Amino acid sequence: MQVDLIETFLDLMETRSFNRTAERLNITQSTVSHRVKALEAQFNRKLFTRNKGGTVPTAAGLRFLDYAKALQNQWHEATRAVAGAGALERSMRLGIQHDLAEIFAGPWLGAIRREFQATEIYMEADYSNQMNRELAAGDLDLAILYTPHYLPDLHYERIGELHYRMVSVEARDVAGIKPETYIRASYSPAFDRIHRLALPHLSAAPVAAGQNMAITGLLGTLGAAAYVTGATAARLAENGAAIVVEDAPVIPQAVYAATSLRARHARQHRKIIGAMVELLSGV
Repeated sequence: MQVDLIETFLDLMETRSFNRTAERLNITQSTVSHRVKALEAQFNRKLFTRNKGGTVPTAAGLRFLDYAKALQNQWHEATRAVAGAGALERSMRLGIQHDLAEIFAGPWLGAIRREFQATEIYMEADYSNQMNRELAAGDLDLAILYTPHYLPDLHYERIGELHYRMVSVEARDVAGIKPETYIRASYSPAFDRIHRLALPHLSAAPVAAGQNMAITGLLGTLGAAAYVTGATAARLAENGAAIVVEDAPVIPQAVYAATSLRARHARQHRKIIGAMVELLSGV
């Protein structure tokens, strides 16, 4: 497989510019042209046309796009598998939303290791946008995230939800929360919508953050109020570090499992997703 031809084609589909693709791939414009011509020669079809308006994909180019993405994904997966080959039979690259990792990373990985002792596991905590991109590029095998992008080659399923509660360093009810000292949590677009509808007067706070751990640290520093995970709210209340604002609405956050379409029924993937479903059912 001439993966450089595929990657050049996919980049050109994004930029619609031979010059821009050359800059992004750190190659010359003539190299971009040679690679495109090599692909076109294999298909005996033009993939792009160039005019005053720029570079435009042909019907053949548009038809090839999904196949090119799949080929790139398979190549990345094969490269990881071969390069990382050791005594273990398989390897898996997993992604998990930051706030979920804070609570579940240890138990989830423990359950996976017990079930698949001959599999090498790499796990990273990240945000949904980045995990969606890495799944689409074939750099992750499976991810547990908050916001699906419903990309053509990916499969998403809702597997549970996490609940966020408002805590405050001083106030005991919503009426006592001051907008000027409130920390607006922004965990996902869905969370933002619910928060804006339920508490519109607190949606224009001067400070915002998108990670439970960061917001917990800011609470102590700024002496304010904010939404944190239910587990964090209980811990802060138990330690006397904050008060749970009982009349504030509990905001649910849906949790999704994401993987490639072709792997959605694979036994290993089902077991790994099932382990997270079990953990979420206990909160």
